[in-house]
Amino acid sequence: MSINITEGNSLREYNITVYSENSVGLSGRITGIFTRRKINIESLNTSPSEISGIYRFTILICQSYCVTQKLLRQIEKLTEVIKVYCHTDEQVVWQELALYKIPAQATKAARVDLEKILRIYGTRAIALEDNYTILETTGQRQESKKMLEVLSPYGLIEFVRTARIAIIKESSGFIEKLREFEAGS
Repeated sequence: MSINITEGNSLREYNITVYSENSVGLSGRITGIFTRRKINIESLNTSPSEISGIYRFTILICQSYCVTQKLLRQIEKLTEVIKVYCHTDEQVVWQELALYKIPAQATKAARVDLEKILRIYGTRAIALEDNYTILETTGQRQESKKMLEVLSPYGLIEFVRTARIAIIKESSGFIEKLREFEAGS
């Protein structure tokens, strides 16, 4: 188990990456481990990995090092789990995607202001309909929260943000780790 985090009992965010086989019910078993320990999952994303047939869970929690370490050992005991990694925000590059729906009337009335906002925040319009406009931004959570504040005066109808996706900075990729793991077996 690769845990590159500072020891201690203070709470901090940890990015947990789980590589596993694609198995029905695995996400339920993984989240069950969190539930039994009364740990809230801040963000959960699952997706195929760079290896065919291997899936990647990216889980964000806010917890102490000691509790996180015990949690990782429990996850690694699951039969379908190949490997578990844990990193701090400083050790990963991460992003989230956010969508904002605002009324079309607001878009028409404040066109110049909105165009300026779109440029400043790197936001783009992805749907221009008769009744609404949908805007998209990608970035850190604080950026999507700031955009939420900026768009609220325009009559925000709806807002949604994806789970975190993250790539480990100092990693040669899971293919290399898998080769090392298989060589050691």
